[in-house]
Amino acid sequence: MANTETALKEAMAMIEGAVGVALVDYTSGMALGTIGGGKHLDLNVAAAGNTDVVRAKLRAMEMLGLQDEIEDILITLGGQYHLIRLLKARGGNGLFLYLALDNKRANLAMARHQLRKIEAELEV
Repeated sequence: MANTETALKEAMAMIEGAVGVALVDYTSGMALGTIGGGKHLDLNVAAAGNTDVVRAKLRAMEMLGLQDEIEDILITLGGQYHLIRLLKARGGNGLFLYLALDNKRANLAMARHQLRKIEAELEV
């Protein structure tokens, strides 16, 4: 089992093209941990903004009567992929992993695979 800091460090080290990663509480919009980012990617601002994305998608699913769960939300930008993975395992309710990737260096399928693996090992 990995704690938050270990899991985020693992994401940055193991996922090719990772620019930044955060564990976010979408009930409050607060980042519980961040690694990476930089002057062009403030992960605390990204955490709050992507909380709105998650909440909007959950509302839309409710209005549509969809009886399913969100695995990932993918946002593609000109130079980056932003991946949001809602946590399901061990106390992860209300949390998501947010990963920003450089799309020129990243393999999206492998990033999703690695993020699932990190989620499975994360102890919240």
